[in-house]
Amino acid sequence: MKYYEMTIAGCKRQLPLCEVSSTLDIAAFIMFNDVEVTEKSAAELLKICPEHDIVLTAEAKGIPLCYEMARQGCRKYIIARKSQKLYMTDNLSVTCKSITTAKEQTLYLSGSDAEQLKGKRVLIVDDVISTGHSLYALEELVKQVGGNIVGKATVLAEGDAAKRDDIIFLEPLPVFPK
Repeated sequence: MKYYEMTIAGCKRQLPLCEVSSTLDIAAFIMFNDVEVTEKSAAELLKICPEHDIVLTAEAKGIPLCYEMARQGCRKYIIARKSQKLYMTDNLSVTCKSITTAKEQTLYLSGSDAEQLKGKRVLIVDDVISTGHSLYALEELVKQVGGNIVGKATVLAEGDAAKRDDIIFLEPLPVFPK
């Protein structure tokens, strides 16, 4: 297996290269199981993010970052789920396609989570922003409930996402054409 070495929030890591298509590889950044990167990335992002009342992410890879940013900061977070759970009522949903997901996916917010976002300053976070499709879905959910998006933050901005001026990120992450 091939790897891409980079430093993330002061931590050197080897990211495995994974084939997305016959013409493109990406470096897989997985925060699960990496407490050091999660804690340090959250701390660094909080230094450069606007004030917020609540942090929002999509299930699943952004959860450690979202939790840690809430723990170190505002103390509140919400996860948009990829499936409806029995305890979720009055759900809102948005469909999107992510570069790391083979098919379209739907993100869901329960009515009670939607209420918590209403009128609040919402910081949307994710581990990596690439195409921006998941980010767009989260933005749509916040708009549906009447929340105020104050920022969109990520640890790594992959490929062309690093050229965007509407996201806050710690490091650019290249893509690897074949």
